[in-house]
Amino acid sequence: MSREEFINYHRQIHAPLFMSIPESQKYVKKYVLSHPTEIAGFPPPEYDSVTDIYFSSMEDFNAFFSSENYKLKVHPDESNFFRLNDVVSLVCDEKTVVDVIKPSALE
Repeated sequence: MSREEFINYHRQIHAPLFMSIPESQKYVKKYVLSHPTEIAGFPPPEYDSVTDIYFSSMEDFNAFFSSENYKLKVHPDESNFFRLNDVVSLVCDEKTVVDVIKPSALE
């Protein structure tokens, strides 16, 4: 699949499927898809995407990923556009250092 097809599938097919299950509404606090761009002076990206999924607790994380809806509806779709053996997962405890949104950025 081309890069453009991958991004389209991720954003237009998989993300809506992910958000369609009730567990997303119940447990997911923030869901972000990032697709790297190539910029002169930077090395080529090693990954096709970064997906950030925020939960309030590890209990919510576990409840989401162990739910039948995730296992039967969302997870099977991942192999349609991800090489699952190449996926790298990282569970983090995030510490926000600064979080400033200027009013002009919202316009």
